[in-house]
Amino acid sequence: MSRRRIHGTPVAAWPVQTLKAVLLGTLCVLVLLPFLAVISTSLAGQDQLSRAGGLVLWPHGVHLDAYRSILSGGVVTRAVLVSVGITLVGTALSLFTSCLLAYGLSRPRSFGSRPALLVVLFSMLFSAGIIPTYLLVKQVGLIDSWWALILPTMISGFNVVVLRSFFMNVPSELLESARIDGAGEWVTFSRIVLPLSKAVLAVVGLFYAVGYWNAFFNALLYLNDSAKWPLQLVLRTYVINETALASTDLGTAENLPSQSSIQMAILVLSIVPILVIYPFLQRHFAKGVLTGAVKG
Repeated sequence: MSRRRIHGTPVAAWPVQTLKAVLLGTLCVLVLLPFLAVISTSLAGQDQLSRAGGLVLWPHGVHLDAYRSILSGGVVTRAVLVSVGITLVGTALSLFTSCLLAYGLSRPRSFGSRPALLVVLFSMLFSAGIIPTYLLVKQVGLIDSWWALILPTMISGFNVVVLRSFFMNVPSELLESARIDGAGEWVTFSRIVLPLSKAVLAVVGLFYAVGYWNAFFNALLYLNDSAKWPLQLVLRTYVINETALASTDLGTAENLPSQSSIQMAILVLSIVPILVIYPFLQRHFAKGVLTGAVKG
């Protein structure tokens, strides 16, 4: 006699499924609750923040005073523009140089590929350290320059290895056909290899973009001028260290909203761009293993 089933699931399995659903729902609530508190506090009014003691889980109405204050042309607005510029320029340069290096390492007949690969792998295990890196950046004249936030971390050994592994799986028949047709290495790389590598480029590009967007330590070390600070360093200074923002820092003469609301608004600005970009690239994570496959 077969066991009873409810909607295709055995009756005996329902307690286990219910427990899994409860645990998963609890974990989702624990993860989403801090995000909800941050967004709600940034949108809450002064009176509600005073009654709640500085942290709100659900705002009574939407108040955009904190966002208007931080985006009125002061230090936060300038930091957002700096972070966007560094992320765009840094990601483009990192992808370009990493792809060139990975493609060279993926070709078995390329000159010096094996020693260069060993150097890349060595860089994944050992780093120069903070003081030697700082002395090098100072020696080449990058102190107080935005290039100090890009050049020292422009190439990641891990990302190069990922790209190299993907390039090595590109069908050799396509590359041989291109060579027979008279294509050089640059034409083969730009017109055949890169179009087949859109998925892995999206993933590695996201890794680089997140790294540049979230980086603050290099800015803390190399930037002395606060006008050149990226958003994450502003976040560290005015949110984590709880330094109060004055009206002169925000470029407005109006009465400022609560400092808690301003701090949470800065935190939202630092999170939202990556959350917005990720859904457009998420599909490439699963698609990457199939890109470039040859049908028999």
